[in-house]
Amino acid sequence: MTFDLPTSVPQLVKKNILIVDDHPFIIEGYKNAITRYNTKQYDFFISQAHDCRSGYDIIENENTPEFDIAFLDISMPPYEEKEIFSGEDLAKLLLKKMPSCKIILLTMYTELLKIKTIIRTIQPNGLIIKNDLTFDELLLAFDKVMKNEKYYSQSVVKMLNQSTHNAIEVDQYDKQILVHLAKGTPIQEMLQHVPISLKAIEKRKKHLKELLKIKNDSDSDLVKEARSKGLLG
Repeated sequence: MTFDLPTSVPQLVKKNILIVDDHPFIIEGYKNAITRYNTKQYDFFISQAHDCRSGYDIIENENTPEFDIAFLDISMPPYEEKEIFSGEDLAKLLLKKMPSCKIILLTMYTELLKIKTIIRTIQPNGLIIKNDLTFDELLLAFDKVMKNEKYYSQSVVKMLNQSTHNAIEVDQYDKQILVHLAKGTPIQEMLQHVPISLKAIEKRKKHLKELLKIKNDSDSDLVKEARSKGLLG
């Protein structure tokens, strides 16, 4: 008499995924793509949130498992009490708490300076312009990141290939001036924080308004435009 030995069933690799987006139908699209990916090898556990606050609560919860991959929308309702204003801030928090987590950012921004700022400050594993987003695009991005490769969508690649003269470049003093303008710091008090003369600060502020095409003398318009272009993080 012979007995057939039981065949061993390969154990699935568990992966914890975080999705934070304020559009429920987009969350469902992510989940559909993830759950169809290599089901013979991986078992995905998905956590989801719909704004900066709920995303923050998941990340900070001591019972939350360490995430392997996070999909984060950049523009979402903020959590001002904790100074979490965007998906970028959530990404920074996530990387501080879980440095091995791979970040995929999704955005409607299509300005070169903003895109370069995102890449410089977050160094995401994936960056997708939402106008490029299709089911196949999402699967491709997820596959690349799962294989430890970076993925930038077509529009991101096109923008990065633009000549550098199209980008606005500012130095550390310009950034300090913008930060203090955003805080409402009077020009005279900036001298305590920015190590240049009052005349130099005024000159740089004027130059920033020219660079950002601010046609009036409004500091608030300057701050708003600088923030939209990624100069204030």
